[in-house]
Amino acid sequence: MSVNAVRADENLAGSSKINTLLRLFRYLLAYKKEIIAVLFIMGGTVAISLINPLIIEHAINVNIAGKDVNGLLELGLFAAVLNIIYILLVKLRMFIMAKVSNTVLLSIRQELYTHIQKLSFSFFDSRPTGKILARVIGDVNSLKDVLSNSVTTLIPDFITIVAVVAIMMVKDYKLALAALISLPLLIIGMWIIQVYSHVRWQTYRKKNSNLNAFIHEDLSGMRIIHSFTAEEETSRSFDTMLAEHRGSFMKAVTLNDGFGSIIDFCWGIGTISLFFFGIKMTGDNTPVGTLIAFSSYISMFWRPIMNLSNFYNQLVTNISGAERIFEIMDTKPDITDEQETKELPVIKGDVRFENVTFAYDMDTQVLNNVSFHIKPGEAIALVGPTGAGKTTVVNLISRFYDIQEGNIYVDGHNIRDVSIESLRMQMGIMTQDNFLFSGTVKDNLKYGKLDASDEEIIAAAKAVNAHDFIMKMEKGYDTELKERGAGLSAGQKQLLAFARTMVSMPKILILDEATSSIDTHTEILVQKGIEALLKGRTSFVIAHRLSTIQKADRIFYIDNGGIVEEGSPKELLEKKGAYYDLYMAQFKNI
Repeated sequence: MSVNAVRADENLAGSSKINTLLRLFRYLLAYKKEIIAVLFIMGGTVAISLINPLIIEHAINVNIAGKDVNGLLELGLFAAVLNIIYILLVKLRMFIMAKVSNTVLLSIRQELYTHIQKLSFSFFDSRPTGKILARVIGDVNSLKDVLSNSVTTLIPDFITIVAVVAIMMVKDYKLALAALISLPLLIIGMWIIQVYSHVRWQTYRKKNSNLNAFIHEDLSGMRIIHSFTAEEETSRSFDTMLAEHRGSFMKAVTLNDGFGSIIDFCWGIGTISLFFFGIKMTGDNTPVGTLIAFSSYISMFWRPIMNLSNFYNQLVTNISGAERIFEIMDTKPDITDEQETKELPVIKGDVRFENVTFAYDMDTQVLNNVSFHIKPGEAIALVGPTGAGKTTVVNLISRFYDIQEGNIYVDGHNIRDVSIESLRMQMGIMTQDNFLFSGTVKDNLKYGKLDASDEEIIAAAKAVNAHDFIMKMEKGYDTELKERGAGLSAGQKQLLAFARTMVSMPKILILDEATSSIDTHTEILVQKGIEALLKGRTSFVIAHRLSTIQKADRIFYIDNGGIVEEGSPKELLEKKGAYYDLYMAQFKNI
């Protein structure tokens, strides 16, 4: 199954769980002051919890046995104050750690999102958007409890266990050993469960990612689903994926629930062992208060064990989420600036291909040894059959992909030797995908130039004849657009996207089927604006509608990995070659 398929499980590179956890916990180091404060607070809460059994022991053995009512009341008041302080400290600890853990999640999500934006097109070509969203949202959210409890559970409960064992050993090492007799059984059971549990939680994360991808894809294509009345078939597919998602979760959580059962079993064996050996060894010689205090310490020993097992459960459950996050963070962009790149100066628009060979993968070569030279201000039209490589040519000029062989120059500068940002900021690219963001018309047009003035925006809109219909909207340029420009006609969305590209006043203009969604009447309106904007500017125009490229300086007919024919529209028609056949097929019935 294709790696890009919605239902295909993602393959993760093997990684050490310890290294993943250490890498995750490094994010907490940025909050050392808060963590140290929490540790001091937890030191106080652990101390109070360890003192409580001793207070009970003293109350029974001394105050109650000696009928010291005043002493008992004073001790009770002291215990009440102590435990009120305990409650306040716990609340403060929870507040600080909640703030720290949420801030860390924010940092991880920002870092992940920033890195994703740097990745090349090949990354997005290889996986559905929904699977990327699952990592940015779901997988990051799954780390919250792990980050918080790593400080509030792991450290204090470990300290409590060590302290309880020490106190028990000091009081009566024989009783302590009797109480801990079931520890080996606990260790073996936990080891067996964790070996299989991690694999099952990885499977669950993959199925969750598949479900997210399926939902995202279906919502994006809801018009198509309705158009072809495919609701029933889509529902069946959704039910199948939902069953896989539920099944993987049940397998994972059922095994994880074994943690609690093992601990309860070991706790019971330890308690029985304690009282059996306690009564048999000590008889009536041990004071009642001491026996009750010892019993409390046994509970204080096993309760942290239960907490630690739950924390371990969280680790096993959510470490796969951390692995999926770091797997993307460790993905290197295919297209990056070289170490000694320079800024591309303001260009005139000279473009040269020298023996360029390119393939998206080893089995599909698109361009083979292609060479051409475009002078500043030339308008070049790219035509040819679908899949011949027209869009590939303009993608390579913008360095969305790197070539395998040859060189590409802009104004004599090899595009690999200049920064990607300085290259692309001097290009205006308009594709078939006239994607509009949620926000105002003005906000969308400013994507072409973030610091554009209102005058520049209006001028660009007027140039492509978008100004009139914008002014007829409810709030003109301040009208809020819905997601993907819902409510606008295809032609209106295309004109807005065109104006957005024109705002930047690029030196090199790339129009990839830019007028495909514009009706004939609208095309006539925008054509004059296009001509004005193309004047004096190097441009590459990809169009299947040949009427839009009749004023191009040259036409490249691309097929079979190269330029089959080259010349002006008139020259190619006179030549009666591949372009002539294409032209006649399109216009013979007019």
